Amino acid sequence: MTEKNLIWLASYPKSGNTWFRVFLTNLLNKNEKPASINDLLDTTIASSRQMFDEATGLSASDLTKEEIEELRPDVYRYVSKNATERSFHKIHDALIYTHNEEPIVPADVSLGAIYFIRNPLDLVISFSNHTGDSIDEMIGLMNKREYSFCAKTDKLYNQLEQKLLSWSMHLKSWIDQDIIPVCLMKYEDMQTNTLSTFKQAIDFAGIKASDEEILLALELSKLEELQKQEAEAGFRERSPQSRKFFKRGGLGAWKQELSNEQVKMIIGDHFDMMLRMGYINEQGIPI
Repeated sequence: MTEKNLIWLASYPKSGNTWFRVFLTNLLNKNEKPASINDLLDTTIASSRQMFDEATGLSASDLTKEEIEELRPDVYRYVSKNATERSFHKIHDALIYTHNEEPIVPADVSLGAIYFIRNPLDLVISFSNHTGDSIDEMIGLMNKREYSFCAKTDKLYNQLEQKLLSWSMHLKSWIDQDIIPVCLMKYEDMQTNTLSTFKQAIDFAGIKASDEEILLALELSKLEELQKQEAEAGFRERSPQSRKFFKRGGLGAWKQELSNEQVKMIIGDHFDMMLRMGYINEQGIPI
């Protein structure tokens, strides 16, 4: 029987995934100095073209998008088979199914997924900064049913196409399935109930750590430290369209930066999931 040893760090972009990966590196390194943001624990993104090519012995550039999608579940089985222990992998894909009706992330090797969610009213601002799109453009993209990363055919990306779908569809694809256990981490709880929220994720992942060890890793992963490192040495995961990756990261920035019309648009687009996640009340008023 195949061992389930892959843990997915799943999220719509700009939802706290990178912060958690920095924390995880600091926790597992057991150092008293902050880990370098450019030398994080190997959490290879699921869409890595290099990983795909190495696992299949093929070049993704020679295949169609459909052929790549069909092979991806077996890529992760290969990764699982060659992992010596529990293996974490970042993923921005929605949990879609291939044309063979197989989940793109195979349950037979997946120990679980930690899913990061963030209020879309704040997320749209960070995502806009990351991609260089305007707020209005990003609102449209976050409601696009077929939104993908790395989907253009006129250039070769270092990542495979990632089908994000809309923000609501992405969230639903991961939390309304029963093939892979999911630990839900709200970005807002990561900020306001930090120890208990991170401790829940660590327990879910089967990592033994004391409260003191978790608190030290959190201290080493503070935003100020990440900003300092980025200012001094840059951050290789920063997109070319963004001046800084680690910005304020606070809660409620939308109150100052979004117009009333933009707020209404986002709530209208994602009413059901925002209500379900506690971001609005039944009258559609932000909480």
